[in-house]
Amino acid sequence: MTDDLTRAVEATLFASESPLSAEQIARHLGGVPVAAALAQLVADYAGRGVELVERGGCWHFQTAPDLAHVLRREQDAPRRLSRAAIEVLAIIAYHEPVSRAEIEAIRGVQTARGTLDVLMEAGWVRIAGRREVPGRPTIYATTTAFLAHFGLASRRDLPGIDELRAAGLLDPVDIALSDESAD
Repeated sequence: MTDDLTRAVEATLFASESPLSAEQIARHLGGVPVAAALAQLVADYAGRGVELVERGGCWHFQTAPDLAHVLRREQDAPRRLSRAAIEVLAIIAYHEPVSRAEIEAIRGVQTARGTLDVLMEAGWVRIAGRREVPGRPTIYATTTAFLAHFGLASRRDLPGIDELRAAGLLDPVDIALSDESAD
């Protein structure tokens, strides 16, 4: 049986235009603790067509992954990210918060302004502030939309080098070079 608090949390999440943190939900409902209600809703929706998930500390309903194909519509081919954009996104994800100069130092080449703009337009990268050093460079970080798009609960879920190697996503030459530079 669902209690009134659980129903109120469910209604709040359903009506929200964007994902909400537990603190935001609690504030909206008068400051009552909502962790138990969220856990109850996760259990209630498990195995159904929609599920309640937490991504980047925020809660929202999403289509069950095994049913996503049912809702997929034919559409124009999405614009693919350039290799430079993928590299910049990976650097930001693994090193955030990071400045343009730090990104360029890691990549070894200059980063075009448009590359960061594309990632920010996609909603995957945001300006996280300014570094407290001379010149106060802008620093960048990933967003909760990035986590949601890639199905990550947090940045801790990003694959490590061993996982990338096992998936065949790293070139053995790159691995050898990175191992040598670590010495």
